[in-house]
Amino acid sequence: MARQKGIIKLKGTIGDVSFYKSKDGYLAREKGGVDGDRIRNDPAFQRTRENGSEFGRAGKAGKILRNALRLLLQNASDSKVTSRLTKEMLRIIKTDTNSARGQRSIAQGDLNLLGGFDFNINGKLGATMYAPYQSQVDRASGACGVTIPDFIPGNTIAFPSGATHMKFLVGATGVDFETEAFEFQQVDSGELVIGPDVVNQLDLAVNLTADNELDIFLVLGIDFLQEVNGAMYPLKNGSYNPLAIVGLDQFVEAPAE
Repeated sequence: MARQKGIIKLKGTIGDVSFYKSKDGYLAREKGGVDGDRIRNDPAFQRTRENGSEFGRAGKAGKILRNALRLLLQNASDSKVTSRLTKEMLRIIKTDTNSARGQRSIAQGDLNLLGGFDFNINGKLGATMYAPYQSQVDRASGACGVTIPDFIPGNTIAFPSGATHMKFLVGATGVDFETEAFEFQQVDSGELVIGPDVVNQLDLAVNLTADNELDIFLVLGIDFLQEVNGAMYPLKNGSYNPLAIVGLDQFVEAPAE
C-alpha cells in the first residue's frame, strides 16, 4: 500500500494498480491475491477458511452490540470503534475451549474480557471520571444501575475546554448474539453544572426483563455540554464524550440433566 502524492488524486484501476480513497487519504495498491474459489475449496486453505469464519462471527457480534447501544454511541464513539470491538470479540471467540477451530463462538467464550471496553478512544472513561462509582447487574430482578456518591464535578471530572455542563448516561442492554435480538433501557442524570459545588449522590437505575436469558451489558457515559444564552449545546459533537462497559453478566445455559 502506497500513499498518493501530488495535486491530482486518482480513483480506479490502471493495469495492476488500484487507486482509492480511505480514511487515511488517497492510497494505491497492487492487485493480487489468491483466487476466491481456491480459498473456498482447496484443502491447503483450511486454516484460512477457519480463521475467516471466526473473524466474520466476531464482526457480526460487534455489530449486534453496537446496534443494541446505538442510541448512546451516536454521541460517544470513535472512527475505529468497529475494528477495535471486532478485535475484542475475536479474542473472546478464541477463549472457547469446547468447540472445534472455525466453529468457536461468542456464547462459548469469555465475555468478561469486554469489561472496561471504551467505545470512544478519544475520551476514555478512566481518564475522564475520577469520582468513584459502583455498578450493579442483577439478572434475577433485571435491575441494573450505577451509583455515584457525592462528588464535586470541577475536581473529579477531566472536562474539555468550553464545557460548562455535563450529564451522566447509564444504559443496559440484554443481547442474544445468535438471534440478534436485544432489549435496551437508558437513563441520565440531567444537566449538572461543572463547578466547585457538591453534587449529591446519584442513583441511576434501569430495569431489563427479570431472569432473562440474554448477555447483559451495563455502560456508563458522560455527555459534555456548553451553555450559550440559556441554551445547551453538545460540545464538539461528542468527540470527547466517554462511554464504557462497567458491568456485565454472561448468560450460561444450565447443563442438561
